[in-house]
Amino acid sequence: MYDYLACFRFPCRTDRSTRCARRGVRFPGRYRGQTRVHTDSDLRVFLRWCADHDLDPLAAARVDIERYVRWLQDVRRYQPSTVSRRLSVVVGFYRVCVIDALLEHSPADYVRRPTVPAESPTLGLGHLQYEAMITTARKSSNPNDFALVALLGLLGLRTFEACGSNIADLGEEHGHRVLRVRGKGGKVVLVPLPPAVARAIDQAVDDRTAGPILRNAHGRRMDRHAATRRLKHLAHTAGIRMPRMHPHMLRHTFVTTMLDAGVSLRDVQIAARHADPRTTMRYDRARKNLDRHPNYILAAYMASGT
Repeated sequence: MYDYLACFRFPCRTDRSTRCARRGVRFPGRYRGQTRVHTDSDLRVFLRWCADHDLDPLAAARVDIERYVRWLQDVRRYQPSTVSRRLSVVVGFYRVCVIDALLEHSPADYVRRPTVPAESPTLGLGHLQYEAMITTARKSSNPNDFALVALLGLLGLRTFEACGSNIADLGEEHGHRVLRVRGKGGKVVLVPLPPAVARAIDQAVDDRTAGPILRNAHGRRMDRHAATRRLKHLAHTAGIRMPRMHPHMLRHTFVTTMLDAGVSLRDVQIAARHADPRTTMRYDRARKNLDRHPNYILAAYMASGT
């Protein structure tokens, strides 16, 4: 765990700063799994910023939180969605301070959040581009490539979910081959494996009976850095020119391709395991396409009367 106490060196307010630091240590404990890791990371950024500006977090005012938001936007150049997420961690931290009677009110209550675009800025692969990626991965001499592309793009797994999957997580349920996936917040779901994905996983697993499904060049568990390198190599081999290739692009492709294929928003939300349908809608690049407008469906349904 990060040493929060080392962030604060206020000679006149040592006890107060120590209490805040201890509260910072306990705050991420409200969450589980990767959510806890990300919350811890976001909170560290804010507390380090406070230390760099000689600011006691428990003495911060609304204007200080707004300065922090501007720093994220103007200095760190983060996307609005990232700024909004990091601000939500700060809001949650101060809310806990109010609950625990460390503060009378939260200085982050009325801080305006940046407007998050209705469409996700992440560029997914087009249909033909993803077909080229799958073909290149299937022909690769590294069996982990096909499994990686299949897990991310055909199952829509997050990077940590794909890299964290083990052979022991494979099984059968009601006649379907399934993969037990541990998602955000420690939630466990069963994801059915289409035949192409099952073949890709079998090639990566080979004759092994235990251990991770995806491995790096050294035979150890693949991490997100190794996954990014493999995808960049596959994209280059397939002739796909993207400004910044990263694993989340395949999850983005998973959602957009489903929506383009006519799968209902509700079913896509379930497949992507989004808690809010608005998150799924941000991926829908074709929702302004008039060819898909429901008016045509209603008119065709009522054709006998019109």
